Amino acid sequence: MAVMNYAADAVLVNENLAQNDVLAARNAFLKYDIDEQAKLLVKMPLSEAIAILSEMPLRHVQTLLDLLDEMDEEVCMRHLANGLGLICSEAEPAGHYLQNSVFSHVRERIGWIVGLALLGIVSGLIISHYEDTLSQLVLLAVYMPVIAAAGGNTGSQAATLVVRALAMEEIRCRDWAKVLWKEFRVALMIAGVLAVVIMGRVMMFSDGSSLPIGMELMDIAMAIGVAISLQVVLSTTVGGVLPMVARAAKLDPAVLVSPVLASVVDITGMIIYFKTVNAFLGLA
Repeated sequence: MAVMNYAADAVLVNENLAQNDVLAARNAFLKYDIDEQAKLLVKMPLSEAIAILSEMPLRHVQTLLDLLDEMDEEVCMRHLANGLGLICSEAEPAGHYLQNSVFSHVRERIGWIVGLALLGIVSGLIISHYEDTLSQLVLLAVYMPVIAAAGGNTGSQAATLVVRALAMEEIRCRDWAKVLWKEFRVALMIAGVLAVVIMGRVMMFSDGSSLPIGMELMDIAMAIGVAISLQVVLSTTVGGVLPMVARAAKLDPAVLVSPVLASVVDITGMIIYFKTVNAFLGLA
């Protein structure tokens, strides 16, 4: 026991000495003006620079990082920001949101928006392909927006949580399998609850008197419930993994994820909906 206590005391003394060294280095560092401090950060070992900056006010640290950015020392700035636990995406443009010009924002976003808008034509082609199904059962058209909205909402939730976790460095790209497995289980539970709610909505508020002969309202409710469950599971898992794919490809998740997810959800939602309904109800 005495040996253990001695060892613990020795560790505590070493930690105190190390902390005193960092504070002494910080005080010496602060004797230079702000421009000289930025130049010193470029020359210092990364671990020492992070240790010194961690003992400074956040406002002062941000000023130094901005100076490094202005000095075209972007790599050093990003290493320091990541080491300090600050949000810093390797894909984000230099400068602040308000300082960047309108043209730079447009240039960053327009390619994805135009490309995905053209891809959205696929959704219209899918709907036109299943016009016969809609003509046989008009009730199905009422729940088409529900399928798309459910997929978009659940996918966006998952994507937002994963983007935040990536920014906070709670997860890394190599954790994609763990994220996929977790979001899949979350999606199953959400899909089950949502399917029950939608099936109840169909049963209680839909008119079964106008249905084709031999078709029951319960069958339609089941088909829509299964379709929305499949859509939620797919969109949630895709929404969870897509930010990690963007980060691995050195793309900005904030710019990429939302429009890509919306297009994927629209296309897959229509395919899942009509395929499931045709399989359950035997429609042409």
